[in-house]
Amino acid sequence: MATATHALDPRQRIGRSILGSLASVGRLAYFVADAVRGLPEVRIWWPRMMTEAWNIGVGSLFIVLLISAFSGAVTALQAGYQFTGSIPYYVVGTLVVSAIILELGPVLTALILAGRIGARYAAELGTMRVTEQIDALESLGRSPASHLVLPRVIAGFIMIPALTIFANLSGVLAGWYSVKAVLPVTDADFVYGAQYFYRPFDAYYSIIKSFFFAGAITIIACFMGFNTKQGAEGVGRATTTAVVTSSILILVLDTILTRLLLNQ
Repeated sequence: MATATHALDPRQRIGRSILGSLASVGRLAYFVADAVRGLPEVRIWWPRMMTEAWNIGVGSLFIVLLISAFSGAVTALQAGYQFTGSIPYYVVGTLVVSAIILELGPVLTALILAGRIGARYAAELGTMRVTEQIDALESLGRSPASHLVLPRVIAGFIMIPALTIFANLSGVLAGWYSVKAVLPVTDADFVYGAQYFYRPFDAYYSIIKSFFFAGAITIIACFMGFNTKQGAEGVGRATTTAVVTSSILILVLDTILTRLLLNQ
């Protein structure tokens, strides 16, 4: 009897995991619906959204530009290392621009902000939950979604695509400068290669991905912080879970969007 019970344990654990995941999806859907209902309360979330947008944009601009510049430089240097004389030099411009705009710019920016913004939002809201500040807000008849969630989410949807644009520019310029240090590539060669295979949809694709990544970062972080339990330990757990979950979701969305938008 004990052996049979032990044999069922893995299935029981799997069943609990599935049910727990479905319950989390349901709570997330309700959380998003509650936030959407707060959209008409513009006078409440607008001032807070402007503050959060400033914190995201200005606070993250330096690290985003730094990481994207190094990414563009490394891409150019590796292209120079693998380059052979039978390939025209202008192809390097194509490689650098395509790698930055299509992949490195939006993805690296999102992963950076998942750690910086996602962790901060989860910790802030988690602390407010365990210290009963959110409960106090609800007892006063105020909507926590309008005061706490919407400003952060909307600010993310505005500023993360904007930061992605700056990251793309920084990466391309750094790659342009770096490639001339390893290959006899002229400015005319680089510009010609960048324009020859470039399609306007590439830029739209980068921005589309950044919008989805912004939703993954802000919504997951706010949801985890909003549902924090067990005091300071719960805040730490919620923060870690928010960063890990949003980072995984960014990579999953990157794969799905690439398949849907580019491989038609």
